[in-house]
Amino acid sequence: MEQNELYPIFLKVTQLEVLIVGGGNVGLEKLTFLLKSSPNAKVTVVAPNFHQKLIELAKNHSVKLIDDSYKVSYLTDKHMVIATTDNIDVNIDVYKDCKDRNILINVADNPPYCDFYMGGIVTKGNIKIAISTNGKSPTLAKRLRQFFEEVIPDNINELAFNLNKYRNKIKGDFSNKVAEMNKLTEKLL
Repeated sequence: MEQNELYPIFLKVTQLEVLIVGGGNVGLEKLTFLLKSSPNAKVTVVAPNFHQKLIELAKNHSVKLIDDSYKVSYLTDKHMVIATTDNIDVNIDVYKDCKDRNILINVADNPPYCDFYMGGIVTKGNIKIAISTNGKSPTLAKRLRQFFEEVIPDNINELAFNLNKYRNKIKGDFSNKVAEMNKLTEKLL
């Protein structure tokens, strides 16, 4: 049985510089996904043409649009890149340029050219759940996201806030705090 060996992390994209190469439908989809999860993400989009909805989305956020074809110089000071053009040769050039500079890269819909995948994300206040199918089925990740959005109550954020307040009041060392929190939350299962 094949195992998903991806390591999930939550990136502070308000502190990282993100570049999206491509301004068409796929660029719009990736930008929408990123901003839904992180509305204040620091994003630059470079493309010779932009989908009208992408332009509107950029205006409502602090997204910088650059009307130009991809050039390696656009990678300067970037931490992660998403290549979304409909030209596979351009996407592979972006991939190679990123790999040469140790920049994380996702070439949309092309798993061999990805350091990371943009999986399904469920957000309820401070609670965020990421879903990965290891690049096998974005549709399944979408359906699982919809399922969890339905079943996780909207007031889960209040529970997280109250548990945080309680955790901060517990005396003792780390293992004592873990034991107390485990005892308190065991009934959640």
